Amino acid sequence: MKIQLQLEYVAFMILGIFAFSRTELSWWWFAGLFFGPDISMLGYVANNKVGAFFYNLFHHLGLAIVLYLVGTALHLPYVQMIGAILFSHSAFDRILGYGLKFPDSFQNTHLGRIGKGTK
Repeated sequence: MKIQLQLEYVAFMILGIFAFSRTELSWWWFAGLFFGPDISMLGYVANNKVGAFFYNLFHHLGLAIVLYLVGTALHLPYVQMIGAILFSHSAFDRILGYGLKFPDSFQNTHLGRIGKGTK
């Protein structure tokens, strides 16, 4: 099942890259901002609950899709770009096993536990 999920997220990442290509913006934007959503982990400085909220917000596939579609409908290529990058980055994280976070711990995700000592 793990491989099947990873393959699904690979397809999602390819879809996100394709969506970005439709913005006609420079690929430097994609490369430079690809890890931008990880800034949301700064919420963990406050506590696990705040950290999980911001991490999940910036890694939510639904939000990424809405942003991309709004950018498309309103002809706002930078909003499209943000949606495509959020979507691609979230898929990439899930390929690596980093799922949405539960508020009790960064290691406790919807895809299972991550980190040292977990298998």
